[in-house]
Amino acid sequence: MSRAAAAGNSALHPTGGQHVRRARKKGTKHSPVMADVARIAGVSAQTVSRVSNGEPNVREETRRRVIQVMREVGYRPNVAARALKRGRYNSVGVITFTLSTYGNMKTIDALSTTLAGRGFSTTLMVTSERTEKSVSGAYNRLVEEAVDAIVLLFEEGLIDSAEAEFPPGVPVLIVGSTRQELRMPTVDVDQDQGGVLATRHLLELGHRQICHVRGPRRGFAADKRERAWRRTLEDAGLRPGEVFPGDWSAESGYRAGTIIAGRPEITAVFAGNDSMAIGVIRALTEAGRRVPQEVSVMGFDDASDSAYVVPPLTTVSQNFETLGRLATELVVDAVSSGSIALQHVLVPCSLVVRGSTAPAPH
Repeated sequence: MSRAAAAGNSALHPTGGQHVRRARKKGTKHSPVMADVARIAGVSAQTVSRVSNGEPNVREETRRRVIQVMREVGYRPNVAARALKRGRYNSVGVITFTLSTYGNMKTIDALSTTLAGRGFSTTLMVTSERTEKSVSGAYNRLVEEAVDAIVLLFEEGLIDSAEAEFPPGVPVLIVGSTRQELRMPTVDVDQDQGGVLATRHLLELGHRQICHVRGPRRGFAADKRERAWRRTLEDAGLRPGEVFPGDWSAESGYRAGTIIAGRPEITAVFAGNDSMAIGVIRALTEAGRRVPQEVSVMGFDDASDSAYVVPPLTTVSQNFETLGRLATELVVDAVSSGSIALQHVLVPCSLVVRGSTAPAPH
């Protein structure tokens, strides 16, 4: 084939090098625009717009060709213009105070995954200061970054005061609490039900001396789980056992376990989460108290490693996938309507029985 013929073929090809080079040459004066992509790909500007917006009514071959041209010429869709046209940004802001806890990480993962499936991006704002000022500051920064709605992962003691700092206009959803006095829409796993499931399981195994290792002081989930444990024992006609302080860490569970190991009357432990339960098991094992033959240990979370410790941990599973789906539905509906209806949604838990619990010793 002659050079002339080769050059001619290149010029005729929808993504031929000459067309791309011409677009780049023009790009020295202005950035590539939708019309450039449409001309080079041999399609209409409307088709380029559909591909940019991820709309389904485009042939796959055409979609691939348009995307290839976008990459070659360095075209970037004008997000602001698209948002102005649609009246929304398809972006949701998430405010949290820590990424170190299992619940927060699983909640954020479930939420961002389900939002992505609905065509929304997620902007995460982590503020380590647990103050009203930090919450309102994070909210305002997210609004400036053009989000359609905001999800706030709940922290006890902040929301009542911070609520006054949320200006109208951007819907806010609380995830991690269903306190009705918040006067804001909320979604959470049913912490109370989970605590009841855990305690009843130990009671059904014949345990009567059941202590509790709880989470951080003033923590909403920790409070709910402790109250459920206490109420379930009282309903069974039993006096609740001792409560040991913890902070969700395995180290705090270990510290509690060293004390529990010296209390032969205790035959079962309900730890507020799996990490603390694992710490308790290690302390009991080191002290020569066998789990579960002498002491049953119950966790809460069903973390990914819980099935692989020795013995495998009996626990309560939080359905984070359902939590993320329900939260996403509320947020997406709010983006369309402009507000979230005041409601308090609970996601049920389930009991996962493994090897760390057994009938009470006689």
